[in-house]
Amino acid sequence: MATKKIPLRMCIGCREMKPKAELDRIVKTPSGEILIDKTNKVSGRGAYICKSGDCLKKAEKINALSHTFSIPIDREIYSRLAKERDADNE
Repeated sequence: MATKKIPLRMCIGCREMKPKAELDRIVKTPSGEILIDKTNKVSGRGAYICKSGDCLKKAEKINALSHTFSIPIDREIYSRLAKERDADNE
């Protein structure tokens, strides 16, 4: 019996390959909105990040979302994403 292949994605903060299920997906929707995709089904360009706050801080420091989405990203978006993530973990 063949084992099921586990999809891996790279975290934009720590740059480590991890199972997709262990990461949060951040998506830029076709309308340009940046948000955390809780369902992994929102259409748009996606980026993956570890669920730890450290990786989000690293991503902000290197401005990883700007590079991934090829648009300028305000620092406030990183703050909003951190608040969204904190609200989900409560």
